[in-house]
Amino acid sequence: MKKFIFLPAIAALLYSNTHAQKMTIKTLPYPQTKKGDVTDTYFGTTVADPFRWLEDDRAEDTKAWVQAENKVTQDYLGHIPYRDAIAKRLTELWNYEKYSAPFKEGKYTYFYKNDGLQSQSVLWRQVGDGAPEVFLDPNKFSADGTTSLQGISFTKDGSMAAYQISEGGSDWRKVIVLKTGDKSVVGDTLIDVKFSGLAWHGNAGFYYSSYDKPKEGSQLSGLTQYHKLFYHKLGTPQTEDKLIFGGDKTPRRYIGAGLTEDERFLIISAANSTSGNELYIQDLSKPNSPIVNLVDNFEKEHSIIDNEGSKLFIYTNLNAPNYKIVTADVANAKPAAWKDLIPETQNVLTVSTGGGKIFAEYLKDATSLVQQYDMAGKLERTIALPSVGSAGGFGAKRHEKELYYSFTSYIYPTTIFKYDIASGKSTLYKKPNVQFNPELYESKQVFYTSKDGTKVPMIITYKKGTVLNGKNPTLLYAYGGFNISLTPAFSTSNIILLEHGGVYAVPNLRGGGEYGEKWHRAGTKLQKQNVFDDFIAAAQYLIDNKYTSKEYLAVSGGSNGGLLIGATITQRPDLCQVAFPAVGVLDMLRYNKFTAGAGWAFDYGTAEDSKEMFEYLYKYSPYHAVKPASYPATMVTTADHDDRVVPAHSFKFASRLQELQQGPAPVLIRIETKAGHGAGKSTAQVIAEQADKWAFMFQNMDVKW
Repeated sequence: MKKFIFLPAIAALLYSNTHAQKMTIKTLPYPQTKKGDVTDTYFGTTVADPFRWLEDDRAEDTKAWVQAENKVTQDYLGHIPYRDAIAKRLTELWNYEKYSAPFKEGKYTYFYKNDGLQSQSVLWRQVGDGAPEVFLDPNKFSADGTTSLQGISFTKDGSMAAYQISEGGSDWRKVIVLKTGDKSVVGDTLIDVKFSGLAWHGNAGFYYSSYDKPKEGSQLSGLTQYHKLFYHKLGTPQTEDKLIFGGDKTPRRYIGAGLTEDERFLIISAANSTSGNELYIQDLSKPNSPIVNLVDNFEKEHSIIDNEGSKLFIYTNLNAPNYKIVTADVANAKPAAWKDLIPETQNVLTVSTGGGKIFAEYLKDATSLVQQYDMAGKLERTIALPSVGSAGGFGAKRHEKELYYSFTSYIYPTTIFKYDIASGKSTLYKKPNVQFNPELYESKQVFYTSKDGTKVPMIITYKKGTVLNGKNPTLLYAYGGFNISLTPAFSTSNIILLEHGGVYAVPNLRGGGEYGEKWHRAGTKLQKQNVFDDFIAAAQYLIDNKYTSKEYLAVSGGSNGGLLIGATITQRPDLCQVAFPAVGVLDMLRYNKFTAGAGWAFDYGTAEDSKEMFEYLYKYSPYHAVKPASYPATMVTTADHDDRVVPAHSFKFASRLQELQQGPAPVLIRIETKAGHGAGKSTAQVIAEQADKWAFMFQNMDVKW
């Protein structure tokens, strides 16, 4: 394969004027990626898949390919003169104390804290105003900091806790039980737990969910089809755990369980996709009581958020696309008997409870509006927030008098407030000492028009006084799927862009949850192109309004957002200068063959559904849509332990993009080791990845450092 020579920017010290000769970075030749003759036939159409062999993550030739690609990538990045300077600056920016909102369990108040550059945040605790002590330090779980704490659940009296750990970023977890008093381990470690909460019933045991582990050799990519809900009794081996729900009698892809705070009711949610669920309840106060079905279909979403005796409080979008809260008595709790408590509004509702109150957290054009109600549904107040942004964490136990919440925006570092439930007064609890002055920056929301006339909101952030001359380095980031809402949040990494005169823009595309069920469905299945059109229109708005230009625009997204970037650059390779498809779903004909991918069919549809669905997917599937063209400088990112969106998506896409790139821009793939889909990465891993991203972006935009 020919050697490519690229002509990106050089360091500011070497770039003296517009007529200066640019330094070139000579890339190593891309690996000679072999091509097979594998084909599949869908409704009479034969589809070639020459890089199918890269799906075998355990094969020696795949490992050799990964090493070869990483060598090319690291060689290229290593020649960027200011890469180390960016990493140094990021390290300085990251080095401040970070706290979580506190929460109370038994006599202790717990909180997470990171001193600044610790690999993982540490779980601390204290009694009242006493001296804090370390409860769990995940930095001691492994020598390299890649084993992380991924959730903890306490008994009602706080005397025991069960916590989950992830090794190397995997979604497969281990569960360890402790006595909180002396931190002594109780019983054996549970293994092979995936997509699970931990719900204690008394101090005797807890409920958890998992799948049968895929056969040896395919633990990362093997299909995880049917979830099972188990009860683990302390002091007994995991092999004796009782199957509560799921399995052959009720096969479901996702099963979750929780208990009401009084522990009277076990609540079970069951689903076959990422949208819509059945709802079940069991009265644990009555021995051998049956599991009763309340909602017997997957058409809408429902959860029980609280109870008062036999009265249930239910959060639902049944006949309410923006969600509402209803009540029902457990004796007659089918949907026909539900009574509105807090009706649907024009804004999307999420909900939490604490101190005997209901906190209605509304999304108003993708920003927070929070209202406090009593349990009878009477509005007590609208909570005064510090600014326009994102608030979260309005949850506490029923007897608590206060709670803690966080507030953030693109220019407001995440800050924690203490909230008095009776008076509604908020007081500052923890403010981060990050090297960032919000007064120097502005963040504004605009509405632009997509291809079909739909108005789409976007928040644009930049330094005050920035001249809109089309030459500002700009990162356009989005997601657009699975009913997920992108709300304003502060990013330490983005300081690098903003303090160098850059622009950060986030549009709220269809497919997300910002405007409820209708907005979500408008970006699914045969309407998925709406998402890509919304994103392309956002880029065009930024160009038309002189925030940036094609030469200074980078696009970025992860997971479903990685699909977004892959589809964008294959449909519009001329749109931008740089692209970052991260841990993306990039082979739309086979995504449902791996791990829990089949559950994503509500959003995507599958190639087996119908001829129409196959043809639609085949047309936009990034892996299949790559044709000979001049593509932007692209750095695909993935990780060797990603068992949610398997790295084969990125491997295959990068191989085809390297093969068919007709322009001078580099096509690299950065493959993180001992990491997964994103959660649990060590601080060092995060900083290194972000430094490489900014270095690659600035280099290919000819931006001075």
